Formats: sequence, structure tokens, C-alpha cells
Amino acid sequence: MRIACALDHAGVPLRQFVFETLSALGHETVDLGVATTDPVDYPDIARLAAERVLNGEADRAVIVCGSGAGVAVAACKFPGIRATCAHDTYTAHQCVEHDDVNVLCLGARVIGPALAADVIRAYLGAEFTGEERHARRLGKIDAIEREFSR
Repeated sequence: MRIACALDHAGVPLRQFVFETLSALGHETVDLGVATTDPVDYPDIARLAAERVLNGEADRAVIVCGSGAGVAVAACKFPGIRATCAHDTYTAHQCVEHDDVNVLCLGARVIGPALAADVIRAYLGAEFTGEERHARRLGKIDAIEREFSR
């Protein structure tokens, strides 16, 4: 898989571990920065990753900020992006299997490198089940998105 990776300044402490994990799993990465602790606005980083997924330049994305929450909120503003913050392996695989999540958000100030690597492995190892109940629920989410798109 091709994975878009974007980090804001608060995510930089996990940068090396994110890329090492993706490489060890055999995934191709699209490096969207940043590699410095100079302040950068997390919505800008979320946009870079979301756009790569939406235009097909990446199959999924991993975005890292301080908590994971900010980039998740920003990424979800893009129609077609289903982003979630996951700091445990159960959520990381279940969000793909049931919710077809295409953007994983992590908080570098919340989890350490070993757990981040486990979460990334669980996320990328999962596939959407396509079960009727999950497809039905995603259809409802898509309808909400269409209803409130301006």
C-alpha cells in the first residue's frame, strides 16, 4: 500500500518510528513532512494527507500531532475521508474493519513509539469487512455528509 504520512511539529518525536514501521511492513510512503519542531498548523498537515488519499496518490494515511484529535477533526472535514484517532490496537483494526477508516491519527504526546508501531500495524493489517450492517451504516454517514455539504 502507498501511505501518506504527515506530522505537525508536535508529532516529530514519532516521525522516525512511523516511517521505520511502514518501511518494515513493506509499504511505500509519501512523506508530507514535517521534520522540524518549528510550529506548523495541524489543519494544514491534515489537508496534505487527506488530499493525497482523495486524489488516489495514497491508499491510506497516517497523521501525527500532539494528541491526534486535532488532525482527526480537520481530516474529517474532507468529504470521503474517514479519520479516527486510535491509541490502542483494537480501535486501530476495528475502525477499518467496521468503519472503513482511511486516515489514522496518532498523538505523539499520548503514546510512545512501541505502541504507535503496534497501532500502525493493526491499522494497516485490517481490511473493511463489507458486511451489510457496516455498509448500511457507512451509507448513512455518506448521506449525512451529502446533506450538509455546501
